[in-house]
Amino acid sequence: MAREHFFRDRFVPVTTILVAMVVFWYGFAILMNAPVQRDMDQRRGEMPGFVEFIGKTLSQAKPIVPAPHQVAANVFENTFLRKVTSNRSLVYHGWVTLSSTLLGFLMGTVLGILIAVGIVHVKVLDRSLMPWIIASQTVPILAVAPMVIVVLAAINVTGIIPKAVISTYLSFFPVVVGMVTGLRSPEAMHLDLMRTYHASVSETFWKLRVPASVPFLFTSMKVAVAASLVGAIVGELPTGAVAGIGSKLLAGSYYSQTIDMWAALVAGSVLAGLLVTAVGILGRLVERGMGRRPA
Repeated sequence: MAREHFFRDRFVPVTTILVAMVVFWYGFAILMNAPVQRDMDQRRGEMPGFVEFIGKTLSQAKPIVPAPHQVAANVFENTFLRKVTSNRSLVYHGWVTLSSTLLGFLMGTVLGILIAVGIVHVKVLDRSLMPWIIASQTVPILAVAPMVIVVLAAINVTGIIPKAVISTYLSFFPVVVGMVTGLRSPEAMHLDLMRTYHASVSETFWKLRVPASVPFLFTSMKVAVAASLVGAIVGELPTGAVAGIGSKLLAGSYYSQTIDMWAALVAGSVLAGLLVTAVGILGRLVERGMGRRPA
């Protein structure tokens, strides 16, 4: 019965959307590559048939929009057929981006939790800090990243730290919002009960507010880890990095290697999916360890 529900409620809808996206992708690739292919055929004096022309639009060396099978072949070749130390390996570039992502995610999570605890317990911080935190997220990251790189480089802080700081900037906000909501989620009746027991602020925090906030925390951490990955990739762009998914995207744009660019994009998407899944599994393990029943 569970397999039937999984097949009907998860597998069929997700597969349908995936197939639709691939079909749309092929159609879009043909539409975008057709003018270039038509121009190339005219220069060569060739008049291919319809099927041959479609095949050519989907097999160009430097297409405007690469076909899905071209991207899949590039991902397979640069993931499984190259040494992980090769500068063409997506595993190598993914690891470089992942290292700064994880450091920035860790820093952002700790910072977000500390700010949330302060906001919940100190009214002055609630009134003064929260508006500035919200305002900070209205500044485009593409404008913030170069400033962070320049300022930290001026004090000889280079390497992974500037990229991690940019990841922290993006990842702390969802943690703050989720943690504040979670710490404030206990009902008034439960807080009154703790006062009846003469529980201290610390006891109320650790025995009531923190357990209530765990589901909110891990939900926000899923958003934060994906945002942290975006921050790490953006952070690689203004640094002139020679490794990382961001540098792969930048090099692809310089040399019109669109297939490499899309392959790097796919690698980043897979990495984001793995990170979100890992945080979700960690959240379920923590909740199960706390005795919470699965929904």
